[in-house]
Amino acid sequence: MQKGFREPGDKPRRFYKAVETRPVEGGFEVLLDGRNIRAPKGGKLILPTQALAQVCAEEWDGQGEHIQLATMHATRLAFTAIEAIPGSREAVADQLSEYAGADLICYFAEHPAALVARHETHWAPLLDRAREEIGLVFLRTNGIRHQEQPAQTLARVKALALELDDFGLAGLAFGTPLFGSTVLGFSVQRGWLTGERAFELSRLDEAFQEEQWGIDEEAAERTARLFVEARMLGRWFEALRG
Repeated sequence: MQKGFREPGDKPRRFYKAVETRPVEGGFEVLLDGRNIRAPKGGKLILPTQALAQVCAEEWDGQGEHIQLATMHATRLAFTAIEAIPGSREAVADQLSEYAGADLICYFAEHPAALVARHETHWAPLLDRAREEIGLVFLRTNGIRHQEQPAQTLARVKALALELDDFGLAGLAFGTPLFGSTVLGFSVQRGWLTGERAFELSRLDEAFQEEQWGIDEEAAERTARLFVEARMLGRWFEALRG
């Protein structure tokens, strides 16, 4: 299919009219004018669920005169799941374990009181749920002083990550740095939170500062861009579960 897609340049012209999905061996594929899509290294774009294939199909169908792959977050994540994750699962799980060693929502504010209250209201219950439901025991701290996490917790993060299939692991590896938190990443993966809500909880401090001092235009643009990615991730995991 890819003659148009492989043309040089960042924004090749759209070369197809119809976008559809169909079941195939191993899952569901997205077709452009009846032809399959291939990832950069040649792997076929085959998704594990109809719902996830539809998410990717919507991205292709939504392209205008030019294909802007940078806006196609689910498709790019699917390419990662197909071509990058299978040969690096152990390394990816190790990276997630490292992130857990400095999980954002373990660092509670010391002041002001309003921010302290927000952390207690929104972060503490997630830490409790992670402990009770998936066996992740994180140690809290106040302020920015580094808090070393138990080795058992880091090992448990790795084990949970490796239990996921390639698409689930790709999503978790995408969400954890986006949120700065493995707990928030697992929360979206397991359906405890939407992607949008997890992103909001990841920036409690920033939102508080914006309330006090106003919103910087450049920062607002970055926040809006990341919010779109977080929303996609929520749909990604929802589609995998469905």
